[in-house]
Amino acid sequence: MEKKIEDGLSPYRVFTRAEWAARREDTPMTLTHHEIEELHAFNERLSMKEVEEIYLPLSRLLSMYVAATQRLFRAAQRFLGTEDAKVPYIIGIGGSVAGGKSTTARVLQALLARWPNTPKVDLITTDGFLLPNAILEREGLMQKKGFPESYDTPLLLHFLTDIKAGGGPVRAPVYSHLTYDVVPGEAIEVERPDILIVEGLNVLQPNRFPKDGKPYVSDFFDFSIYIDAAEDVLEQWYVQRFFRLRETAFRDPKSYFNRYSKVSDEEAKEIALSLWRNINLINLHENILPTKLRASLILGKNPDHQIETVALRKL
Repeated sequence: MEKKIEDGLSPYRVFTRAEWAARREDTPMTLTHHEIEELHAFNERLSMKEVEEIYLPLSRLLSMYVAATQRLFRAAQRFLGTEDAKVPYIIGIGGSVAGGKSTTARVLQALLARWPNTPKVDLITTDGFLLPNAILEREGLMQKKGFPESYDTPLLLHFLTDIKAGGGPVRAPVYSHLTYDVVPGEAIEVERPDILIVEGLNVLQPNRFPKDGKPYVSDFFDFSIYIDAAEDVLEQWYVQRFFRLRETAFRDPKSYFNRYSKVSDEEAKEIALSLWRNINLINLHENILPTKLRASLILGKNPDHQIETVALRKL
């Protein structure tokens, strides 16, 4: 089921960890050990070495891409004789549940915001654009939460259109992982960022209805990243995360999953595996994994959450 990058026929150039780390050159480390500890998800590991060898070279590459895009934009302005507002550079990050998307997104936001010209870097997740639970229940979609049909895609497209237009502020809905639902009446404001990172399960999907001429989320991205790991490893991480949440967030009486904090370890494992295999694995096979080879960059992880390979799409 997994799509592999074949030698010779691949649109990617694949780097080993050591080869990629060498591309850092003299890019300075701008994060402290304490800051790195605060950036990673509670069920993951993130070391200073990982940031130095993987994320600093990626930050350097992105700085080149953003600068090139800005030069092209200014050249187009001169050609057209216009003075349009700046167009944000948008980075999409996709991949499976429990794969580490949020950690990658937060690390990149922190590093990119500390470039010498201190750009404004905002981060949103597509969780906020999920349809409210009441609608999902009415439409029979609660068991497909996280699938493409469970999102308010028109609202997300409207948000990205306004961002690309350089206007502001633009409002995005807020999602609560405690209540497992969109928070009514709450929103975050994104106002003219230099860079916007968009993280979510299905963000790399192409338009499924090309004849209607409408764009899809991935059409707005200037650069995209897919976080990759073997299926059995993702399952292991999902179960581990479920057990960690069972001992922490699930204990909150307000938690949607509070009932799971009261079951035995054996029952908890059965529940976690059922959720993984009957919902998340199906979503991975049907909607997420097929988008892998659309990414500009693929970060391949080992069972210890360390990135072992980096595949960069050839220009």
